Amino acid sequence: MGTSQSREDYISDSDDYKEEEEDEEEEEEEEDQYADAEAHQVTPHFASASKSKSKTLTSLDDVDAKLKALKLKYGSPCPSPSPSSSSNPNSKNAVKLYLHIGGNTPKAKWIVSEKLTYYAFIKTSNFDAENDEDDDDDESDGKGQSSWVLKVGSKVRARVSTEMQLKMFGDQRRIDFVCKGVWALKFLTDEQYRRFVTEFQDCLFENVYGIKATEENKVKIYGKEFLGWVKPEAADDSMWEDAEDELGKSPGPATPLRSNQDLLEEFEEAANGGVQSLTLGALDNSFLVNDSGVQVYRNLRHGIHGKGVCVKFDGGNSRGSSSLSESTPKKALLMRAETNMLLMSPLKDGKPHGRGLQQLDIETGKIVTEWKFEKDGTDITMRDVTNDTKGSQLDPSESTFLGLDDNRLCQWDMRDRSGMVQNIAAASSPVLHWNQGHQFSRGTNFQCFATTGDGSIVVGSLDGKIRLYSKTSMRQAKTAFPGLGSPITHVDVTFDGKWILGTTDTYLILICTLFTDKDGKTKTGFSGRMGNRIPAPRLLKLTPLDSHLAGTDNKFHGGHFSWVTENGKQERHLVATVGKFSVIWDFQRVKNSGHACYHNQQGLKSCYCYKIVLKDESIVESRFMNDKFAFSDSPEAPLVVATPLKVSSISLAGKK
Repeated sequence: MGTSQSREDYISDSDDYKEEEEDEEEEEEEEDQYADAEAHQVTPHFASASKSKSKTLTSLDDVDAKLKALKLKYGSPCPSPSPSSSSNPNSKNAVKLYLHIGGNTPKAKWIVSEKLTYYAFIKTSNFDAENDEDDDDDESDGKGQSSWVLKVGSKVRARVSTEMQLKMFGDQRRIDFVCKGVWALKFLTDEQYRRFVTEFQDCLFENVYGIKATEENKVKIYGKEFLGWVKPEAADDSMWEDAEDELGKSPGPATPLRSNQDLLEEFEEAANGGVQSLTLGALDNSFLVNDSGVQVYRNLRHGIHGKGVCVKFDGGNSRGSSSLSESTPKKALLMRAETNMLLMSPLKDGKPHGRGLQQLDIETGKIVTEWKFEKDGTDITMRDVTNDTKGSQLDPSESTFLGLDDNRLCQWDMRDRSGMVQNIAAASSPVLHWNQGHQFSRGTNFQCFATTGDGSIVVGSLDGKIRLYSKTSMRQAKTAFPGLGSPITHVDVTFDGKWILGTTDTYLILICTLFTDKDGKTKTGFSGRMGNRIPAPRLLKLTPLDSHLAGTDNKFHGGHFSWVTENGKQERHLVATVGKFSVIWDFQRVKNSGHACYHNQQGLKSCYCYKIVLKDESIVESRFMNDKFAFSDSPEAPLVVATPLKVSSISLAGKK
């Protein structure tokens, strides 16, 4: 279970400029031992250059002279944000290029791909990562949007984006990234390294927002209140520092962790196949929704166990076949002390929107009714539904829930307008009552939402914005975080509303909502506007190697905090899924500003310390059980991991 410790953390300088004959002998051995590297290796431009021995290069002049002696043939790149990417390669752009081979096997290591080469940021239109080879001088012609591309020698050509998973090692003057393999660049000076990182961040800004990375444009995109998001060194980090004491003394700086020896798999059971979603209960049962029905599992302190009970979708509908769904439900919501479940099916494959719900009575195993979404006599759709609060599914009298569509945020009530419970057995078409909410006239492009313990609402959007609404008003957000340009595909929030976790395809973003008002009181962004002392967020990422191993088509999804439903309890971990990986971060470690991951970084702090649970098929969902199922030998409730064919329960052993 889990991936082995990679040898990616350090590249020694001792062999930076070995004798070429020694390098040739090593490369011959590597070709024999690592056949998989051939897919990434190509012949360097200077393969036929003189093979005279050279001593260690000690100055930029020596580097410049060597580059000129190689007589490299390069095109003229377009102007870049900085003089270091000028039209003629020179010593300012000189780097050494490494390739990581062997994956996560014991033989994994870095090899020198090009002993001395150069990098350039090139602006090109209609960049095709697979087929675009020779358009170095291609400026945008107005027909397609131009993008900045990083080119390194003859071997690397990548559009500047978060998909590169760039990771910084300031103490080594090195950056790692993904481009059809895992690469590393080592720079000759600290100045070169810092200039490259600044250029990369400016090119990334322009690729995301379509405008140059000037101070004026950054204010335009983020607003004056959020300039700390683009200049973290100027942001107020005091709230992160204060948070370190929430669970007692913060752990000290540590080496980035990928060890999985404290992940103990308790149970693994075969599911009936076609698992679409995992719905955990805080009481007796949890549930898997698959192609044929709802499987019932028993909640235990060491995980969930199958009860051998499956509620078939076509077996208990008192009204005949369903008119609301033409596919397997993708969303399940527990209500009324977990005795009822609301099931929502998408109208079309690939689209989450549904036009109604089926209500399942768990105790009888029957679909007792179907509800339609309707407003002012017109049928509408919802893309997601959730409970009013973090713990309201435990309320036996719960009759309301929240709904979200692209431009709608509302609360639905299963009672009639007078507040009476509808007689669903007698009603020919029970109607959900639009209790409160707002239909926005302009494109908010809402994607996902979640609630706190008191019913405050956080909503993630396609443009990356994250909005906070109080429990009393859905019309106007109290706080709107600008995001970083990547669509928010899933969002979660802690019970107390102090922390928000947004999921994007390539990273997770952790936001602190705490601020101090003009009277000196500490509040969250759900209750008031945060002003200009807003902490910079932190990013949770995979290392370039793990990102590459996860696969190019695999994206992060379903980032969650561990599950707390009581005041005074604190979430301890965060979990997200990517491909066959279930990735776990220690929440307190992420909040610790002195953590080793954050040393020698420029820009937003990024945490790479996590544990991985590896499965043999793509994971549908990973969730922590309710905090009440934590036991004395573990600081956390078990983690439940569902794949299409299996469900596993994993305990996190460790200090109490």
